[in-house]
Amino acid sequence: MVIKVFLASSSGSTAIKKKQQDVLGFLEALKVDYAPLDIACNEDNRMWMRENVPVEKKPTNGIPLPPQIFNEESYCGDYETFFDAKEDNAVYAFLGLPPPPGSKKAPVKEEEAQEEVEDEEAKGEDDQPVSEEEEEAPEVTEQEEEDE
Repeated sequence: MVIKVFLASSSGSTAIKKKQQDVLGFLEALKVDYAPLDIACNEDNRMWMRENVPVEKKPTNGIPLPPQIFNEESYCGDYETFFDAKEDNAVYAFLGLPPPPGSKKAPVKEEEAQEEVEDEEAKGEDDQPVSEEEEEAPEVTEQEEEDE
């Protein structure tokens, strides 16, 4: 399986360039095999990308901007969905790839994730450490603030 990343090598947009660099840099850091496909110099790549981005994922003008990410023929997403997956520590799932052996974070079942959230909520705010300053500082009322 090869991850295809559709890019524009001669984009005038610095935002697009940064997004492309972010995706490629992260894939390289994870040692994920990918093929960068240029849509600026290759009309076939541009047409294939435009035809294969799902209609519901296309912007209102109908022209998806790079980077667009595919696993072979299967659409993974654009930069925003990639970024969300990166933040959620779910890039392998986003790419449709199995996590590497020995990876720290295995996919968590939805039920287990809910249990973790409930456990965190059960701890409550009482478990939060209080600094010495907070303990010793007297509360200032609104009236006292107005007097000053």
